Amino acid sequence: MRRIAIIGIGCTKVGEHWDKALRDLAVEASLRAMEDVGLYDVDYVLVGNMMSGYLQNQEHLGALVADSLGLQGAGAAKIEAACASGGMAVHMGCQLIASGAADSVLVVGVEKMTDATTQEATKALAMAEDQEYSAYTGTSFVGLNALVARAYMRAYGVGHEDIARFPVICHKHALDNEFAQFRFPITVEAVMSSPIVADPLHLLECAGIGDGAAAVLLAPLEDARKIIDAPVEVLASTVSIDKFSLHQRDDLTSFKATRASAEAAFKKAGLGAEDIDVLEVHDAFSVLGLIALEDLGFAERGKAAELVKEGGIEIGGKIPTNTFGGLKARGHPVGATGVYQIVELVRQLRGEAGKNQVEGAERGYAQNIGGVGTTITAHILGRVD
Repeated sequence: MRRIAIIGIGCTKVGEHWDKALRDLAVEASLRAMEDVGLYDVDYVLVGNMMSGYLQNQEHLGALVADSLGLQGAGAAKIEAACASGGMAVHMGCQLIASGAADSVLVVGVEKMTDATTQEATKALAMAEDQEYSAYTGTSFVGLNALVARAYMRAYGVGHEDIARFPVICHKHALDNEFAQFRFPITVEAVMSSPIVADPLHLLECAGIGDGAAAVLLAPLEDARKIIDAPVEVLASTVSIDKFSLHQRDDLTSFKATRASAEAAFKKAGLGAEDIDVLEVHDAFSVLGLIALEDLGFAERGKAAELVKEGGIEIGGKIPTNTFGGLKARGHPVGATGVYQIVELVRQLRGEAGKNQVEGAERGYAQNIGGVGTTITAHILGRVD
């Protein structure tokens, strides 16, 4: 198997892009990734997206984006894995490069959600859940994650204010991210006084609705060294799934798929949690950030809130996490999120993170979740000197 490198990155600002279509966002991010390295022809285009069929009545997205980029002749496909669509697209791109099936792959994640009403977007998100046995009861995606939050607080005696610190840190990190959707500080008091979306989850601890696209260019590492001075290597790319729905699982306070994908990724990379310098986790809801820290080995079970309270996830802390704002503050354009995470890790490993730079960052880890802990991708990236 060949070693894999990321040679180009690009993204749009996350927000409400009323003047741009889904295709426009994908093309804009893709061209930025291509311009980053000066490579405009690729073998494959993979598009991470969840909702285009429902919200835009548009499928066949891979070919649509590839054609819009003038890449007739390339292979192209849409990759869908709910909120993990972006991470899964990167994973599939890595398989193409590693196997020798392609020498260059453009992976772009894109989602456009703000053209829809809140009710339509909520229904689209619920499509990540089992329609026959769960969604038909009327529960929302937020409602299912509220069950996780309630179970976590009960199991470990963690106060809600302690959980609410996670989005406060993410908003702090987003202040200096020009691509972030919510560039303003919040406090624990603001989180706790914001409207309840699904008890116990408040508005300011839930990722919002947004539009955006992010792209990465993949190539064999041996070729990348000839193109750019400092490629970033994909040290591991793994995926794991758990039982599909929460009611099928014995424990709601830990995600088996996170643990399995992490174990496989760390084994493949020959690393452990102690070797990771910067972390991106899927904090669509505040409690998920804490559970990720524990499942990935950065905190003991039930102790992640203490790590957050001590400043452990801030830049300069024990394990700087979501250094560009995470899903809560950078934004969560669903199918693009997993690719945004990779772009942000590459910026850190290149030393291009500006005021958000983690000094001496050499290795980063990204966790992307589809469903309520159902499908989870893991990527470990490393700087190549």
